Amino acid sequence: MTSFFRQRSIRYPLAALSLLGVLAAVFLFFFQFWIGLLFTVLFVVGLGFAWTLEEKTYLDAEKHIETLSYRMKKVGEEALLELPIGIILTNEKNIIEWANPYAVKMFDSETLVGEELPRLSEQFHTILKGDSHDAHALTIGEQTYNVHYKAEEKLIYFFNITKQKEVEELYHADRSVLGILLIDNYDELAQTMDDQTRSHLNSIVTSCINRWGIENGIFVKRIASDRFLAVLNEETLAQLEKNKFSILDDIRDTTGEHRTSLTLSIGVGTGSASLIELGELAQSSLDLVLGRGGDQVAIKRSDGKLKFYGGKTNPVEKRTRVRARVISHALRDLIQGSDQVFVMGHKMPDMDAIGAAIGVRKMARMNHIEGFVIVNFNELDASVTRLMDEIEQDTDLFDHFIDSETALSMITERSLVVVVDTHKPSMVIDERIVDKAEKVVVIDHHRRGEEFINQTMLVYMEPYASSTAELVTELIEYQPKHEELTMLESTALLAGIVVDTKSFTLRTGARTFEAASYLRTKGADTVLVQRLLKEDIATYIERAKLIEGVELTEEGIAIATGENEKAYGSVLIAQTADILLTMQGVIASFVIAPRMDGKIGISARSLGEVNVQRVMEELGGGGHLTNAACQLNVESVKVAKAMLKSVLNDLQNEEE
Repeated sequence: MTSFFRQRSIRYPLAALSLLGVLAAVFLFFFQFWIGLLFTVLFVVGLGFAWTLEEKTYLDAEKHIETLSYRMKKVGEEALLELPIGIILTNEKNIIEWANPYAVKMFDSETLVGEELPRLSEQFHTILKGDSHDAHALTIGEQTYNVHYKAEEKLIYFFNITKQKEVEELYHADRSVLGILLIDNYDELAQTMDDQTRSHLNSIVTSCINRWGIENGIFVKRIASDRFLAVLNEETLAQLEKNKFSILDDIRDTTGEHRTSLTLSIGVGTGSASLIELGELAQSSLDLVLGRGGDQVAIKRSDGKLKFYGGKTNPVEKRTRVRARVISHALRDLIQGSDQVFVMGHKMPDMDAIGAAIGVRKMARMNHIEGFVIVNFNELDASVTRLMDEIEQDTDLFDHFIDSETALSMITERSLVVVVDTHKPSMVIDERIVDKAEKVVVIDHHRRGEEFINQTMLVYMEPYASSTAELVTELIEYQPKHEELTMLESTALLAGIVVDTKSFTLRTGARTFEAASYLRTKGADTVLVQRLLKEDIATYIERAKLIEGVELTEEGIAIATGENEKAYGSVLIAQTADILLTMQGVIASFVIAPRMDGKIGISARSLGEVNVQRVMEELGGGGHLTNAACQLNVESVKVAKAMLKSVLNDLQNEEE
């Protein structure tokens, strides 16, 4: 440090000035002695003062630097010990060797030396295994810390972010949320009422919704006769979720007391700072709720995540002939604008999927367009196989049944693909066909789920219908009459209705009987239907074995399981669930068994008290309130049963 300061540049000008002064003094002595003497005295005094001042400045600076260095070292020690940052030094075995007082105070301990990090908090297992550049959140008591782990130095830093977290939580809790409330069947009921009754009903519904808004701090504005706009924040939404949107039950119960049957559907958009995006999310959620049958709440976040609440009632039939005619005409235009029509159902097709596919193929024929039904001939259950045996007798019809590979080679840009009895891309016979097609139509009677076929040109989803075969039958009625349904085609459609309604006992509306009546006039053979749906003795025995090992809970939930080594048909599993539901004391039934495709299948049935649709959706499936199913890629029936019980317990805890 000393040599550095002695090399300061001020010394060089002083040395040069001294040399010049000596030369000047010598010159003045030769010129005039007394002037030279006076100059010499003054110069020596001035030069001595300058050198003394430079030396003093240097010594003062050196002393200041030494003092500053000491102070900085002391400040560093003070900072290490007193700054509100926790610091912990560990060894290779993650045992604490040193911790500053702040870190000791954080863990409310006298000393941390000698403690193992994982004993202080289980979260240290994750922190120590993580990347050194990652920050981890750690909660200690009521405080939250950002933890930075330096693996090379074995140092851990703790930064208190409790206040920051509180501000973030306040921000998120105060973010805007938009909701659209729709009275499901208002128009249908209002049409049959006089002005006074309609006004009274409006008053009841409006007061109920306004009261709900005031109680929860929600701004509610009626924007149409059957529609309300709700503005709230995230904190209020969380409270509504906690209460499971009690407004659904309030509307249903209140209007029920006045001999009306109104239900409410709510679409909620959240998770975005853009009001435009929130509005789009809310409308998208409402569309999804209506596709699932109404009387529910769908909450859609900007990241695409969805939550559903409600859905406790069976959908009330509210389709109109007008909608069926409009859809039929739109489908006719699409068919006529195509060079070929390909119809495809779901994997392991049942009678409803095959019957509906045959019906759509017939619609193509009615419009003079070639139509083909895509099937996997290796994935047919017994009843469908018997139908295929009958179809083989009709050469013209059988020649239009093709496999997926053939369909892929035939599809062009003008081809139309119609998906029936499912709306999930993962459930179709071959997803490549949907991806390749330019024009896709979906016809389904299941409640809409989160997974959906994108870029469809026409969607006809009616969860109020008993079956897809019923929907297709109605569409056929409005197609050109160039060609009538044959006996076999009518029988296939009727068989699809019979299977999905359990011989007209479940989910059967007036329109179901109208469709069946139409098919009967076209030559549908009810005796052939019964013959197609007959089962052999071996199947009956297999079903009895499944029922034999049933487990019945105190709540009335029956769970039957198959053997891991066997493969059961999907129809057999479904029939077993149906039979269990007829047993005394059973309110819901679940049958778990390996399927032909290697997956573990679960068929679920309910009398309405248990929403089996929600149960199956949690496991990746779907369906209706009283009839649903799923397929699991797990190694055993035991694992599938444990997953089912876990979901049932979670949903039961939610309701409590």
